[in-house]
Amino acid sequence: MAYIANTDADQKAMLAEIGLASIDDLFSQIPEQDRFSGQLDIPASLDQIALQKYIARLAGLNADSEKFPTFLGAGVYDHYVPPTVGAVLGRSEFYTSYTPYQPEISQGVLQSIYEFQTLIGELFAMDVANASMYDGATGLAEAAIMAADLTGRKRVLVFETVSPAYQAVLRTYLRHSAIEIVVVPNRDGAGDLGALEELLGDGDAAVLVQHPNFFGNLEAVRDIVRLAHAAGALVIESPDPISLALLDPPGAYGVDIVAAEGQSLGCPMGFGGPLLGLFACKSEFMRRLPGRVVGETKDIEGKRAFVMTLRTREQDIRREKATSNICTNVALYALASAVYLATMGKTGLREVAELSTRKAHYAADRISKIPGFSLTYPNATFFKEFAIETPALVDEINKALWSEGIVGGYALGEKRMLVAVTEQRTSEEIDRFVDVMRRTDW
Repeated sequence: MAYIANTDADQKAMLAEIGLASIDDLFSQIPEQDRFSGQLDIPASLDQIALQKYIARLAGLNADSEKFPTFLGAGVYDHYVPPTVGAVLGRSEFYTSYTPYQPEISQGVLQSIYEFQTLIGELFAMDVANASMYDGATGLAEAAIMAADLTGRKRVLVFETVSPAYQAVLRTYLRHSAIEIVVVPNRDGAGDLGALEELLGDGDAAVLVQHPNFFGNLEAVRDIVRLAHAAGALVIESPDPISLALLDPPGAYGVDIVAAEGQSLGCPMGFGGPLLGLFACKSEFMRRLPGRVVGETKDIEGKRAFVMTLRTREQDIRREKATSNICTNVALYALASAVYLATMGKTGLREVAELSTRKAHYAADRISKIPGFSLTYPNATFFKEFAIETPALVDEINKALWSEGIVGGYALGEKRMLVAVTEQRTSEEIDRFVDVMRRTDW
């Protein structure tokens, strides 16, 4: 028997059904001295109109990116999200769907993932892409494990210019494995190729590089691939997907595995998450690809159909024998990136990349002319992010910016800041950002 306890009588009936006299009897196993007594200190109930107004007032207190232009990047970026993304994601067919285990009733979700894989494969110029990972950091760690498994080697080289957060996740993933991590030092804002050449040996499974790197600078990726392959190591790259509208894709110069963060492709910043892991590789490595892949086939009537395939690496099937600990994919954000790429197209994506680059260089040029400020890596080629030296503590500068309604950059040190500029920033916002730095008496 089922009850809806709208009245005291309903509540008594429900308790009687399970043989109890009062609500307190439900908690009889908890010692009385440990139970809460009295009334909770919460506001009185509100009707719908009053509640909507109250919530609207609370929301108005948020310092969101619509009110506060942000120059904070370091892995999560304020790129424009076209309204088509929200329109598609908000449909109940996608919004409430989870894992499409039953293909006969999940064709829409499966097709959306299949289209996502196709778009990511084209963007990276790689043979195969999976149905997405949790985020770029865990994807990079999974790629390192995959490379060690493929090569039978137990050491990976990671550039110091890779995001510190990514490196921390990599260390966490590999801490209890037999895989050793060696850091290739930073030299003038990019990986030291001389050090890489000296470190590379026949025990190295892979070289991990971010391009553009954590400081926004471009790496000598073709030379890195050449050196790594000469030593029998694979190359794992973490590119900014927006940058690929201007730069050659990883597949064009022989990268073996791509593990990238896809947040910039139509996903909101969301206080730093959730995020979207993009993962692709060469076709010969497909059987070791972590996560799942959606494939195209034909049904019994000969019609085009989609199925989930190559899932034998997942824990829910192989348990401790699985080659990866991922058991799902970030399907909703994968769909967001697919809608974003379809909406923007090649021309739109290139415009986003060009605007981000031009505006970042405009900001860097203006900041470098302020007395006491300078570019940390003046000779480096950067995309949409750059590091600066500051005459005052970064925290002080960011407080001054905040008081003017601006979110400042990421603190790389006490007097070093990482500044991100996307296509969203207007020249007026950039000028305000620069003017606060100039006019404040540091």
